[in-house]
Amino acid sequence: MEVTEQKITTIPRIGDMAPDFEAMTTKGKIKFSEFAKDKWIVMFSHPADFTPVCTTEMSGFAIRKNEFDELSTELVGLSIDSIHSHLGWVNNVRKHTGVYFDFPIIADIDMKVSKLYGMLQPNESETAAVRAVFFIDPKKKIRLIMYYPLNIGRNMDEILRSLEALQISDKHKVAMPLDWKKGDKVIIPPPKTLAEMDARINDDTCEKVDFYLAKKELSN
Repeated sequence: MEVTEQKITTIPRIGDMAPDFEAMTTKGKIKFSEFAKDKWIVMFSHPADFTPVCTTEMSGFAIRKNEFDELSTELVGLSIDSIHSHLGWVNNVRKHTGVYFDFPIIADIDMKVSKLYGMLQPNESETAAVRAVFFIDPKKKIRLIMYYPLNIGRNMDEILRSLEALQISDKHKVAMPLDWKKGDKVIIPPPKTLAEMDARINDDTCEKVDFYLAKKELSN
């Protein structure tokens, strides 16, 4: 039986520092390591300009941009298209729908950034980036990664929920249970010693399933 050799390419992982690059965008040239200092970044790729699913997604980001602003987060889009194509698409959508893509969109015509971030996955397409989403914290560390195929649009509620969960988890040193959303109880860290276990068992200020699984409400 003939075995087809498959090339394996290393891609960024959760916990890695975001690979640096320079690129032209619809808002001018950026050097990623110097971009949006002291802010979170949600960087997302789409397969191509002037395509239906991508238009709905980019419009979704644009319509809810104020929610990302409130979370001190910059948006960065990307596709393997020219800057001229990007500008034409932005203008076309604004003309026909009134929605303006007021965030930088990387013109990755040489596929440099797409390859660097594993957005180009040959078994899906060799000429279009998959729908990747990278959540990057103010220290430029990758904190969460989502990948979607070309034909499935992303869920904006989940992107915002995940972003807020990461920020609240960092601030309060807690974890989030299944289906958590803002205002729900969070999971507090489990005990690490016998003394901490006894203290947790006797703690009436939190909701306990058992000593290792306890929830509490956040004060703010």
